[in-house]
Amino acid sequence: MILRRLIAALVVALWPMILWAQGTASLVADTVTLDGSGRLVAQGNVQAFYDGSTLSAAQIVYDPGSDRLVIEGPIFLRSPDGQIITAERAELDPSFENGLLRGARIVLDQQLQLAANQIARIDNGRYSALTRAVASSCQVCPGRAPLWEIRADSLLHDTEARQLYFENATLRVRGVPILWVPRMRLPDPSNPRSTGLLIPQIRSSDLLGFGLRVPYFITLGENRDLLVAPFVSSETRTLEARYRQAFLEGGLRIDGAISRDSIRPDEWRWYLFSNAIFDIGAGIELRFSGESVSDPFYLRDYGYDDRDRLANRLSLLRVGDTSLFQARGTLYESLRLDEPDASLPPIVLGFAYEETIDTRLLGGRLNWGVSGDATLRSIGAQADDSRDVARLGAELGWQDSWIAPAGLIVDAEAELRLDYYNVEDDPEAGQGWRAGPAAAVTLRWPLVRPGGTDRAALTIEPVVGIGWSESYGFAPPNEDATLSELDEGNLWSLSRFPGDDARERGLRASAGLQMSRTGPAGGYQSLTFGRIYQSRAQPDYSRASGQAEPFSDWLVSAKIDAPGGFGIDARSLFDNSFEFNKTEALISWRNDRIDLSAGYVWLPADPTRERDEVASEWSADVGFQLTPNWSVSAEGRYDVSADELARAGFGVGYRNECVTVDLSVSRRYTIIETVEPATEFGLSVNLTGFSAGRSNAGPAGHCQGNGGP
Repeated sequence: MILRRLIAALVVALWPMILWAQGTASLVADTVTLDGSGRLVAQGNVQAFYDGSTLSAAQIVYDPGSDRLVIEGPIFLRSPDGQIITAERAELDPSFENGLLRGARIVLDQQLQLAANQIARIDNGRYSALTRAVASSCQVCPGRAPLWEIRADSLLHDTEARQLYFENATLRVRGVPILWVPRMRLPDPSNPRSTGLLIPQIRSSDLLGFGLRVPYFITLGENRDLLVAPFVSSETRTLEARYRQAFLEGGLRIDGAISRDSIRPDEWRWYLFSNAIFDIGAGIELRFSGESVSDPFYLRDYGYDDRDRLANRLSLLRVGDTSLFQARGTLYESLRLDEPDASLPPIVLGFAYEETIDTRLLGGRLNWGVSGDATLRSIGAQADDSRDVARLGAELGWQDSWIAPAGLIVDAEAELRLDYYNVEDDPEAGQGWRAGPAAAVTLRWPLVRPGGTDRAALTIEPVVGIGWSESYGFAPPNEDATLSELDEGNLWSLSRFPGDDARERGLRASAGLQMSRTGPAGGYQSLTFGRIYQSRAQPDYSRASGQAEPFSDWLVSAKIDAPGGFGIDARSLFDNSFEFNKTEALISWRNDRIDLSAGYVWLPADPTRERDEVASEWSADVGFQLTPNWSVSAEGRYDVSADELARAGFGVGYRNECVTVDLSVSRRYTIIETVEPATEFGLSVNLTGFSAGRSNAGPAGHCQGNGGP
């Protein structure tokens, strides 16, 4: 040990003779000598350090005349960017950046291995030129070819551009040649964005036949890119595209496709969706989304989307510390054959400004705002489905909360709305003012048991609310408040209508109980139970909403988050006879090996929602990691009312250190208008190690004996 330290000191003293740049170098070895020709010879556990690079070898000989290092292996070189090179023998300059390595191997990003008879380091280490090279990210075992490899006469790695250039390359699977390419360029694993081919996908469906989708990614600078994906099958010729651009104050995305197929052989079929968001100054955010399609069935035929209405939106939004401004316009287009665009309505406009003021005079918070909206259909026809409605209104509100004796929490609020309506193109057309006062007081009495290391924290909170609201003057048609719901979030609210047109009338009281529990080992459970008592019926609510009668349905809502990833979220409405109204439940279980969710929905008939019959459905989605390499997934939807499957799917995945394979099959059973049931197959194979479309590497294989993995 003392001798080694003396030798290290000698090396440090001699090292200024071989400083080749402004950086510093150091060398450690078992023995360091100077031969008769003046060469420095380091032998035994040699380690050299220079400018962030580390070199380990059995022997290093430095010749000051040629300013070269002759290195005997096994050689291990790690560069500052994490690149690893191993070799049997090398001749390098003292900076380790230029020279020749024999029997060498490069490991990129701990994924991709590049092996060659020799590697030439060129241009201060920017380029590595490999002769008779092999590239693979698979486990290499003696006596057995890797799962996949690319063999090439020459391979050039550009570390600055982070690209790999192959000459006369052959893709082999278990040693069997599959594909030959004269020239090929692929991104290295450290390249996050690069022009190149992404993962091809094999698709097969009853409607579109058997085909291949080949996506190609094109970079258009640091802030723009384009993805084009031709899809060719026996039944269609399709070109899909996606354009993205990032701006200093926003971003833009456009998705689309154009097809010529056997489903509609005499037509061009297409869709175009766009989304944009920009900060236009003064804290104002501009959002835009556009949706257009050639025919009602194109999105479903190709599996792009299941939507049956299109919406083109333009909005402005400004959110301040105490204020909110928004303006919006939406153009709707229905894809339902039995729904005319005129009844949708096609055009919806609106704006709103709100501000909150903390007031010392009254206490609490004072809210005021102005708003307006309009729904425009066809013009000039005196029919029910061509009605146009416009509203301009103002609102003044007050809220406060305080704690009374015995820990009773009192919440109080009041508001006054004043709206002017103009209704045209309707048998009951007219205009006029409407005033809507409202007030409510809610009493909460939280009873809390603190938790600890050996017991759960428990909160029981009885809640009673008393409210009143009325409407005076013009009675407008209900355009924006038809989708009312009763849930734990609005049981004690001033109103349960989601819009401005409909108003609750009369006196009402809400009573219920809220409970929550937090376990000492984690986990959370909650329960909400209650109902509303009203002085009169509420005809603006649909009967299926559970709120139309003086006594509303009972609401029960429960949530369970248990340790280990198990959870339940359920909600239901029922009357005094325990006849259930709307019911929904979701069960989930998630951990390292399983991802399971199952849901159930039951909805009563509701003519106001164009639902003439009961709707009931089960759904399930499960993924299971069988082994570190293999996984399976399944999904399904079962229409209980129709007693038939609506959709089913199954997938199998395999993943290891060098390849990811996904196989899927799905079938849509429900016949939607003229869209027939269809089955679709999908297959994708990803070679890990190239950045374009790569996935995270899976678990590495193991070599067993001489037979390989």
